[in-house]
Amino acid sequence: MAKTNGSPVDKGLNTIVGPGCEIRGDIDLDGGLRIDGKVMGKIIATGPLTVGGEGKIEAPTVDVRSATIGGSVEGDITAPDKVHLEPSAIIKGNIITNVLVIEEGARFVGNSNMPDGK
Repeated sequence: MAKTNGSPVDKGLNTIVGPGCEIRGDIDLDGGLRIDGKVMGKIIATGPLTVGGEGKIEAPTVDVRSATIGGSVEGDITAPDKVHLEPSAIIKGNIITNVLVIEEGARFVGNSNMPDGK
């Protein structure tokens, strides 16, 4: 757990990109992110990423602690803890993670790499 001004900060969800919201530019944040709108730019977050069913990411890279994806991502994903692709997920890019879950119905075009990181 990180500290800000001497008090602990949870690395959970602390930023939401809501439906109808479109961000053009990079996102770099300390914490987690939920996307139900559209983001076009690189994403770096120390916490988890959730992409809702209507969420869309177009990024060269997405670098987060873990990812649960129900929407679409076009770009490479690095998430050391886990990547979970829900049935409605559409992924075009490579995935680097230690745990990869792909539910029936999810579409994944790319390569996956699961390093020996214990």
